[in-house]
Amino acid sequence: MNDANQNLQDARRQVERKIGFYLHLAVYLIINSGLLLLNFLHNPGQPWVLGPVLGWGIGLLFHGLAVFLRDPGAQWKQRMIERELQKHHRTPPT
Repeated sequence: MNDANQNLQDARRQVERKIGFYLHLAVYLIINSGLLLLNFLHNPGQPWVLGPVLGWGIGLLFHGLAVFLRDPGAQWKQRMIERELQKHHRTPPT
């Protein structure tokens, strides 16, 4: 039953992370669409909007990578936690 609870918690956490990414993406698209419109209506010859679009886009890219790529460090971290618990003769929390 412990593994089932852990799997459920992991699934919930991953869904929350995906929802967070999709919200981030939606805000990025809305704000940057407005900035693009503002830029091309008032200063069509100077594409100043590229800085915010690319800068925020890089952050969004890394957010997406963190959410959708499996984190190989997570297994390493879990092994370290288990080792520390064994040192103290404790069982992992449920």
